[in-house]
Amino acid sequence: MLISAAFALLVGLLLRLAFFHFFPQPDGDVIVYSNLATNLLRHGQLALTDATGHPQPSLIRLPGYPLFLALCFRLFGVGNALAVAIVQSLLDSITCLLLADLARLLTRELALRRGLRRTGWGAALLALWIAELCPFTAIYVSAMLTEGPTLFCIALACWAALRFQLRPTWPLALLFAAAVTWAALLRPDGALLAVALAPALFSSVARRQISFRKLLRMSLVCVTLALLPFTVWTVRNWRLFHVFQPLAPRYASDPGESEDLGFEHWMGTWTLDFVNTVEVYWQVPDGVVFPSAIPARAWSTEADHQRILALFADYNRSGYHTSPAFNAQLEQMARANLRAYPWRTALEVPVLRVFDMWLRPRVENLPIDLDWWVYAHHHDETVFSACYAGVNLLLLLLGFAGLAMRPRLGAWMLLYMILRSLLLATVQGPEARYTLECLPMLIVTASVWLSTRSWQRPRLGA
Repeated sequence: MLISAAFALLVGLLLRLAFFHFFPQPDGDVIVYSNLATNLLRHGQLALTDATGHPQPSLIRLPGYPLFLALCFRLFGVGNALAVAIVQSLLDSITCLLLADLARLLTRELALRRGLRRTGWGAALLALWIAELCPFTAIYVSAMLTEGPTLFCIALACWAALRFQLRPTWPLALLFAAAVTWAALLRPDGALLAVALAPALFSSVARRQISFRKLLRMSLVCVTLALLPFTVWTVRNWRLFHVFQPLAPRYASDPGESEDLGFEHWMGTWTLDFVNTVEVYWQVPDGVVFPSAIPARAWSTEADHQRILALFADYNRSGYHTSPAFNAQLEQMARANLRAYPWRTALEVPVLRVFDMWLRPRVENLPIDLDWWVYAHHHDETVFSACYAGVNLLLLLLGFAGLAMRPRLGAWMLLYMILRSLLLATVQGPEARYTLECLPMLIVTASVWLSTRSWQRPRLGA
């Protein structure tokens, strides 16, 4: 078993480095985070370099990942993406080991419920292999993005919460607090991890493993420590920008910059999938928007359709810059969509958006066209994408089958997925990577379900 586990860790490391080599991701958020980390290291401030080459303080990203990158740059050289990929891959090895131990503990307890004696090591090995070979998480772990450390925080928080339920101790409470705090410092939605899992720690009181008074003391200390970095961040933002910003702004804009709220609200009434994100959402501002990329559900009347065509024609001619008039007209069309199609706008579109993020083939970082489903355009890419979608669907089905067995911590894991899905229903630019954070939990429960299929019911009287 140890040889198999070591081999799984080696294969997983090679897979992540292969993704880094063959499918590098040098654009988008990678540039932003690298710039923030570089200025943090060279100038001692979280800042973005402006057009003149000077660093300008920024609050569009939380400091958790830029600090992590700055440490990597300090140790291995500024901009050394390979070193970051190796560090994150090694960190992800720990993530996979934590998931393996989670699967072992949950399987062993399920066996005890049925009167069986099982160690759970089979489930642990299975979870380790699935986690290491999962291509959906591996490709992000190798990139200079927050997903890798976030997956580690999720695994650590779940592991610490489960261990705390079994035996409440101060080190486990502090470990849980550290995990959820770093998760929230990496991305604002990381705070959902604390909201969903923290109540699980209080179940120890119901089982009389710890007194309520002691648990309350632990909670106060952990909450105080968790809030400390956000207090520093909030004070910094107030001093520099005179705004109250304890996390990061929803639309990733610094004070004084246009948030393009009319555009954002209009996009929220019709965007369903990643194609809309790439062809329209990411293009505003600073990119061309082709009218053919805007589907019919984006307007409520033919008059609005013509207004949209004229609006984006002007936008393209102006050099891809927005204006108050641009946003005002789109705000009107957003309200018109809501009045004309209230159920579609408020319910159908958000629900379908979430389903797209859960079920879409996770090939956005591979050299595959956005219209992957058009078999006549590219046979191999369509087949590959369909297989990717099938693997993703299989993992989801197995994971939810494991949750249906009601393992310890399962209800809180499910709560996290529900809360995250509700949050994702509100995003204007859907991406499949936004549901990656649910995969560690599903890998664990899928392994539990698969490992328990071989169990025999105990005989009566045995």
